[in-house]
Order: sequence, then structure tokens, then C-alpha cells
Amino acid sequence: MLETNKKRVVVTGLGVVSPIGNNITDFKNSLINLNSGIIHIPEMANYGFGCQVAGIPDVKQSPCYQYIEKYHLSDSAKIIQYAVTAALEAWLDAGFEIPTPNQGETNYDIGCIIGSGIGSPDIFSEKIIPYTQAKRIKHLRSSIVEKSMLSGASANLGWILALGNQLSFNSSACSTGLESIILAFERIQSGKAKCMVAGSAEADYIYTWACFDAMQVLNRKKNDKPDEASCPMSAEAAGFVPGAGAGALILEEYEHAVSRGAKIYAEIISANINSGGQRNSGTMTIPNPEGVIRCITQTVEEAQINSSEIDYINGHLSSTIADIIEIKNWVNALNRYGNDFPIINSLKSLTGHCIG
Repeated sequence: MLETNKKRVVVTGLGVVSPIGNNITDFKNSLINLNSGIIHIPEMANYGFGCQVAGIPDVKQSPCYQYIEKYHLSDSAKIIQYAVTAALEAWLDAGFEIPTPNQGETNYDIGCIIGSGIGSPDIFSEKIIPYTQAKRIKHLRSSIVEKSMLSGASANLGWILALGNQLSFNSSACSTGLESIILAFERIQSGKAKCMVAGSAEADYIYTWACFDAMQVLNRKKNDKPDEASCPMSAEAAGFVPGAGAGALILEEYEHAVSRGAKIYAEIISANINSGGQRNSGTMTIPNPEGVIRCITQTVEEAQINSSEIDYINGHLSSTIADIIEIKNWVNALNRYGNDFPIINSLKSLTGHCIG
């Protein structure tokens, strides 16, 4: 039994902007049909990248992009456009309505945590820096701050949806999106919120990808076969493929969801976060195995389930040599081997690695 003083938390809404679909229906169909969103990027070739393929979304194809235009956010940083679009799809999917602009009461029971691994450098290099260097600062307008700041997605969603609970931004590299979900989960579980919008976004920004290319961690061997470039758990894995987009969930206190007749996709019963301290063979990019195993085992214990009950794992698996280490960590944490090991896969084979 779960502790009675903790609130139950369920998922009631889904939203996405991705290289394989800019709404949940298209995204799901692409997953089922194994449609890759990884393509050749001429700009990467022109700049002399070793890797010349990536996954890029077309956010304007989302039905919710109309709100980006309605609220004058089309010149905002890409992470804001992507995150707000995905979050509004999730909001509508959960059965909520989008208020009339600047109307209605503030809802102090609902908040938002949206993160990003890298943030919004695109708007700085494409607008803020050129305008500043050209001595055209006044042409940036006062709205430039909210269209470029890291917490811009949460702030704009707070305005659009009249959210009065916590509005925040988080960043923790590749675990950013999961961390935002955990932070929102814990806030509801503790009784500090009834509902939270949680998610993350990453921009398709070529100068960021240049940094990864310089590290030689991107796949340089499949520029002529983009759909084969990201191959987690494969003997041909030769580096990850960069990607971009956003994902969002609506998390809700169980009784609150039931009281309004919301559909429930899933219940979150346990979650953990830790860090390996870059010790015991761990580095900034390859976690300390002991830390990973601790995180998994603690989560299973707190969920009060047996590891044998786990039947599916959505892995981080990014098509690098670290895939092997990740599988070993799961094997050791769950104490399950061979045919007894749960099904595990990675969406990065179709979308690329969308970082945050």
C-alpha cells in the first residue's frame, strides 16, 4: 500500500512536437509504422559537419500552433514555441479549456514546470546580438525578455492558461524532461498542487549541434542513409543523431481527475533522482553505474512492487557505446537476465536525440 498521506498522481493529458509528428495522433502512428524523422540537413553539410543528419519538427503543422500566432509568440525562441504548442495540446487533451485572453480567474491549484537541456541560444544569435551590434536595441522591443528567457515557456503558459501555482524552468541535460515530470509529480503528491503541466523542449540549433560534432559523439557514417543513422543497441551504433522538439504531460491529483471525469492514461507511483558524482568510472556523459542502480532500486522499492512486475523500459539508449553500460545497469538493478529481461527500446532510433 502507498503511504496514505501522499496524494495519488495520474496522467490525464499528452502533447508533442517532434520530428515524427506534431500531434499525438501522428506521433503514435509514426511509432507504430516505424517512420523515421531523421533527414539529411544541407546546412550541416555546408558548414563541414562530420554528421549531416538530424531530426527536426515542423511545429506549424500542429493544430495548436494557432495559439502561437494568436498570442504573438511566433518570433519567440524555438523552445518556447515548441513547448507552448505541446503543452496546449496536452491541456486540451486533458479536457481543459483555453481561457479567453486575459479573462477568467487565476487557478492557484495548477502550475507548470517546463525545462530544456540547452535553452534558447537561437534568439540571441539571430536577433539580440545582431540588433545590439547594429545599435538597434530599441527595435528589440520590451517583449524580447519574455521571448528569450529560459522560463519563457512556463511564464507564457501561466499567462495563457491563468496558472497561479508554481511556474518554473529546470535543466539537467538528457534527464531534463523526466526531471520536470518528477518535480511536478512530487508537488502534487505532497498536496501543494492539484494539477501540473510538465515537460521539456529543445531547439534545432545548428551551433549547438556543432559542439557535439566537435566532441565526435555524433554519427558520421550514415549521412547517405539518414533513417539508419540512429540505431540504439546495434553493433553499428556509431554516435547519436541530434534532434529537436517538445513533449508535455498533464499530471493531476487522482481525486481531482476523477471528480471532473477525466480520462486517465497512467498512474505514477514512484520516482527518484540522484547523481553519481562522476566517480566509479562515471563521467559527465556516462553515469556512475552505482548511482544508476541505486536510482532504479530505490524507485522499485518505494513503489512497493517486485522487479519481476516490470514489463517495459523506455531507455535513454542513444546509439553510442554507453548503450551497453545502460543495459548492464538495468540488468544488475532488476536482477533479471536473458529471456527474463523486460522489453526495452528507444524512441531515438526514429527521432534522434532531442537532448532535454
